[in-house]
Amino acid sequence: MLVINSHAEFAEHIGQELGVSDYLKIDQARISAFADATLDHQWIHLDPERAKAEGGFGNTIAHGYLTLSILPHLWKQVADIRNIKMMINYGIEKLKFNQPVVVDSEVRLKVKLTSLADLRGITKCQLNVVLEIKDNPKPAFVGEMVFLYHFA
Repeated sequence: MLVINSHAEFAEHIGQELGVSDYLKIDQARISAFADATLDHQWIHLDPERAKAEGGFGNTIAHGYLTLSILPHLWKQVADIRNIKMMINYGIEKLKFNQPVVVDSEVRLKVKLTSLADLRGITKCQLNVVLEIKDNPKPAFVGEMVFLYHFA
C-alpha cells in the first residue's frame, strides 16, 4: 500500500499508477441493502428469477451507483493518506459504466494519479479509476474521481 504524508509526497506520483485494491464480492445481500438505502427496487437488481428470464445478464446485477459507492472503501486499500484533517469527495468526471456487475462477481479498483493541484493549502487530487470485474475483460466503470485533502 502506498503511504502519502503530504502534498509534496503526492506530487511525486503524478502520472503513475498508484495501485490496485483487493477484490470485493458483490453479493445479493449487498445489492438488496443498497436498493433499500436508495429506494431503487428495480427487478433487475432484486428478482433473480425474472432477471434470469428477462434481464439478459443471466442473473441480478448491482446498481451502477452501488459500484461507484464502494470506491472510497477500495481507494483506502490502495493508498493510506496520512496527516490530514479531512478528505472531501469533490467530483466525478468522465464516468462511464461499461459493464454490469452480475451478482456474486468480484470487483477491484485500479488507480492512477492524473493531476494534483495546491488550492491555497488544500490538495486537489484527480484520479483515473477503473473498477475491474474478475475474469471479465471489460471494466464495470472508468472515470476521474476528484478528492480534496486538507493536510494538517
